[in-house]
Order: sequence, then C-alpha cells, then structure tokens
Amino acid sequence: MSKAMERRVFTLEGLQIEQRGEGEVPSIRGHAAVFDSDSEDYGRDGVQIIERIAHGAFSKTLQEADVRALINHNPDLILGRNRAKTLSLAEDEQGLAVEIDPPSTQYARDLVTSMARGDMNQMSFAFSMVKDRWEKAKDDTTGVTTYTRTLLEVKLYDVSVVTFPAYPTTDASVRSMLALEDVPEEVRNALEPSREEHSGVNDSSDAEPVQADHSTGERERRLQLIRYTL
Repeated sequence: MSKAMERRVFTLEGLQIEQRGEGEVPSIRGHAAVFDSDSEDYGRDGVQIIERIAHGAFSKTLQEADVRALINHNPDLILGRNRAKTLSLAEDEQGLAVEIDPPSTQYARDLVTSMARGDMNQMSFAFSMVKDRWEKAKDDTTGVTTYTRTLLEVKLYDVSVVTFPAYPTTDASVRSMLALEDVPEEVRNALEPSREEHSGVNDSSDAEPVQADHSTGERERRLQLIRYTL
C-alpha cells in the first residue's frame, strides 16, 4: 500500500482565539478537517473525482502518532506538539478538533494577529493513506462519471496554519494522487497529463513537481519529516 505524502486544506471551522494569562500568546481552537464533506473536483475531461473523510479516519493515528502544529508546514515554525501537550487533537462529531498552545515567540504572536484579522483562517494537514475506498457513479442525464474516494484511515504527520491552500486541481496535487498505488485505472487515465502537457522543456521523469501551495520542496519536506520524527 502506498505511503505517498498528501495534504488537504480546510477553512478552520469554528475558529476561536482565546486569550490566556497576561503576556501569553492566545490559544487557537477549531476544526482542521470536516467529516463527510465533499472536496473540490480533482478530475478533468468529463470525469469528476471528489474526496471525503470518514468518521474515525483519525482515531488510530491520534493514539500513536507524534504530531506537530506548524505554520505553512515549516518545521522551523513550530506551534505545538501533541507529545509535549502543547497540541491537542481529537475526533468529535464534526471532524478533527484542534487546540494549539503556541509558544511565546514573535512568529506565533504574528500568526495570532493575522488570524484575528481574518488574513489566515485555513489549516492543512499532512498525512499518508492507510485505508481508503473508491466508489463510481454515472449521471445518466449529464453523462458525467464521478469517482468518490473516502479516506477511512490515515497516518497524520502535522497540522499547519497556511497562507495559501493547496487546491486539488494544481499540478502538484494531481501528481500526488497519481503516486498512490490503489487509484482505479480509469481515474489514473483521467488525471494523467496529456502529451501536449509533457512537451515542455522541463518534461523529465526526474523533475520535481511545482509547489503551488508552499515554498518548501516536497523532497526537503520529507527529509525534514525524517529528521524530526527520529
């Protein structure tokens, strides 16, 4: 089963910034993922590909994983860690509930200010899929075929407050989907770039995907994960 790294972005539902003691950085609360909510369409050429998260998808990983809260997936900008009890993660009826106890650092204070202003209100989580389910349905009226992927169990690496979301239709996200081993062949064909899209000067099997959402390259991101999870 594939262990490819994936990221998903949600608006931080029910965002609360709660002041604590005098001089302390306020805590951050909200839901970083919502259950049974359809994603944007990943597909193309008359094929729709949507994704949703099932209740219980995080239950096992929350008991086992060493998870960090970061800014823009940057391990140098850490906000909390579940094993340090500065990050609380729990499943409830709505989704993945998050409470972060940020450090008294300038970057954390700047983040809270930006969130209070509404400049940043989205959160991304990095994970690898453990178990999922694909379902296919065709609309007889429109002729559109829809594939629905339900995440049943995931391994969580980090939750990050992000400036820009990673939209599923970006090239980097499509390539991430193609890296998975269990994608149905029809879905893979719908996601594969055309020959024209492969005709550019950067067309190479060794080329790194464009990071449309964050400045840190995926290769460096994985190296950083290995470093700080050892």
